[in-house]
Amino acid sequence: MFVLELTYTGPVERADELLDAHVTWLDAQYAAGVFIASGRKNPRDGGIVLAAGVDRAEIEKIVAADPFIVESVCTYRITEFYATKTAEALAAYREQLPS
Repeated sequence: MFVLELTYTGPVERADELLDAHVTWLDAQYAAGVFIASGRKNPRDGGIVLAAGVDRAEIEKIVAADPFIVESVCTYRITEFYATKTAEALAAYREQLPS
């Protein structure tokens, strides 16, 4: 599983101009079954996305296609972790530690 942390590198107003395109990109990843949660950070200096079901190379490819990245509005910090324990509603995303 991945935690994708977006941090704006430009004015929030520029991110707002690209928001519709960013949401369309998000929607495509939800439809593909990759993203499971997302939202703005508070204070509003970026956002967070939880992603699962793909490897690091694929997540880097997905991130590179975000209109916020294409237009240099943010940077991403990609953190991979093993979700070995979850709430029951997220049981389908539980992972085993690698051997």
